[in-house]
Amino acid sequence: MRGILLILYKTVMNEANIEQTINKSRFIGYVSPVESREEAEDFIARIKANHKTASHNVPAFVIGDRFQLQWASDDGEPQGTSGTPIVQMLVKEEITNTALVITRYFGGIKLGTGGLVRAYTGTAKLALDAAEICAVKELNELRVRLDYTFLGKLQNIALNGKFEVTNTVFEDMVTADLLLEPENTEEVKALISNLTAGSAKILSESQKLLKAKI
Repeated sequence: MRGILLILYKTVMNEANIEQTINKSRFIGYVSPVESREEAEDFIARIKANHKTASHNVPAFVIGDRFQLQWASDDGEPQGTSGTPIVQMLVKEEITNTALVITRYFGGIKLGTGGLVRAYTGTAKLALDAAEICAVKELNELRVRLDYTFLGKLQNIALNGKFEVTNTVFEDMVTADLLLEPENTEEVKALISNLTAGSAKILSESQKLLKAKI
């Protein structure tokens, strides 16, 4: 579907992990999309359970379309060198509903304050890239029932980018789900009415959130 959609916030598409070695220390970055503090805490607990012998498991998460919930721990690293910079990076990049754990296996070489910040935020960025940063957009969905004779014309009109036909059910009549930008709703309803001479019926109208790659 073409057109500029209103982006509510950015998050990650998938759960992912990456690994890199910095001055003999292993840094493993884990990231997951989350919708609540409970989901974030469950994800963090799972990663920590898998790395009980790690030197550090640094967790961080940001939740809420306005970044309302922000939390991190340095997990034994010097204060402000790991978890906090990750949260600051997420907020600066406007990424939310996201939890990360950066696991470190110490390799014997100290990195210093600046080196730690760079190592943890750098690993977090790689993990975010692997999880695919995406935009969450609010769309309207119309469920329409119409005669078979109008389906082809409806699909042709969809090519103008005002809406997308996402699902069709074939019974005595055709039921089609249309996905569209909220500001186009009345225009699309008018198009459908004109196309079918008023015979089509809008069965339902709802809102849904859609993840789309940036």
